[in-house]
Amino acid sequence: MGLGLLEGDVPTFGVSIFNSSPLFPSSQWTMCHPASGDAPTSCASVRYPWTDIWITNHIAMAIIGAALVIAFWLIVSHNMKLVPGKRQWIGEYLYNMIRNGVAREVIGENYAKYVPYLVALFSFIIINNLFGELFVFMFPTFSKIGFVWALAILTWLLYNGVGIKKYGFFRYLKKMVLPPGVPWPLWIIIIPLEFLSNILIRPITLAVRLFANLFAGHLLVSIFVVGGTWLFTYSNHKWFFNAAGGVSIVVSFGIFALELLVAYLQAYVFTVLTAQYVSSAEAAEH
Repeated sequence: MGLGLLEGDVPTFGVSIFNSSPLFPSSQWTMCHPASGDAPTSCASVRYPWTDIWITNHIAMAIIGAALVIAFWLIVSHNMKLVPGKRQWIGEYLYNMIRNGVAREVIGENYAKYVPYLVALFSFIIINNLFGELFVFMFPTFSKIGFVWALAILTWLLYNGVGIKKYGFFRYLKKMVLPPGVPWPLWIIIIPLEFLSNILIRPITLAVRLFANLFAGHLLVSIFVVGGTWLFTYSNHKWFFNAAGGVSIVVSFGIFALELLVAYLQAYVFTVLTAQYVSSAEAAEH
């Protein structure tokens, strides 16, 4: 079954106006030439297909999320006092949660230089996750896997960069693929497995975990809301359809509440695993 799209149409996905359609569709770009002499003003449609690909609603959501993170931390850190007020207390609580509960506990004594990245990472992920619960958006940014790959690649570059800087490329590679004490006859098995696990699989599992949870939650809410609404308004004298629709809509509110918890947990898990990968890259050889 096809998508039913006309030639040149851009496929969209979402239950609200914030879907994957372009913010500036190329078909809407018009170039006009003003009247000159006897020639009247003439306009023609001009297509710039790059706007269909790069400037989408989800790009806008990611930019809004980044702006909200920057604004939040600027606000809570403005005019800080020895005895914090409510605004400063919220910022300090979140900052200390990541600094003490994640960076210090997982990375160890050299944790301080990684705190800004971990705090920014957690903040950015949770804000974009919560977009799925806000009726203005109703779509979590990270249910589009391209955004998740970007974060996973950043983490992959970070922990490998840390290890290479500390040990050098070849020594770090040996450290990651050959655990100490492994008998040489097992190297042919252990080295490929460790390379896959520590170098290649980590960013994939990191990305897929976040994407799958956000996408599944959004899809589940969509099914219950759209399906429940259809059943509730079904007018063919089938009362049990209407009752099932009402129950479905009520259940959807419970799923919304669960998604709030998932939004926090997935942001926290992504941040903890990032810290764990940095710790393993920086850990001393035995």
